[in-house]
Amino acid sequence: MAIETVRAFLKEQGLEGRIHEFDSSSATVALAAEALGTEPARIAKTLSFVNGDTCILIVAAGDAKIDNRKFKDFFGRKATMLAPDEVLRLTGHAVGGVCPFAVNPGVKIYLDASLRRFETVFPACGSSNSAIELTISELEQYSRFDAWVDVCKGWRAEGEG
Repeated sequence: MAIETVRAFLKEQGLEGRIHEFDSSSATVALAAEALGTEPARIAKTLSFVNGDTCILIVAAGDAKIDNRKFKDFFGRKATMLAPDEVLRLTGHAVGGVCPFAVNPGVKIYLDASLRRFETVFPACGSSNSAIELTISELEQYSRFDAWVDVCKGWRAEGEG
């Protein structure tokens, strides 16, 4: 079970006690925000995309959407999300619980600029009913991310970048 893998990873970091587990699903941005009592934008959703034989993960704010042009400009390929049946095999986490912790070897992790406007965000912890609150610097540290990117739209005020 992926949450056990994530729990073990976060325990090594001294963060196990900060994991929230819910009686109800937190598999979508709306459900996670409701379970946590926070605004949907602060949910750090992890999106999984095809990258040859493996995948890339982009962690973005809950109100952000992938901008196909920006994605292609940065990654040099069309933004193609993994099929649901590929997600667990390639990431190590099932749909609804994909997170940037304890992922399969070879998976690249990118943090989107849409997250930088928050002091803390809530990524999942490997299951469809879990989350952890992290500062942006903690997210950087524990996700072991590869780079910051700016590949999302819909979260900036009209006319901004």
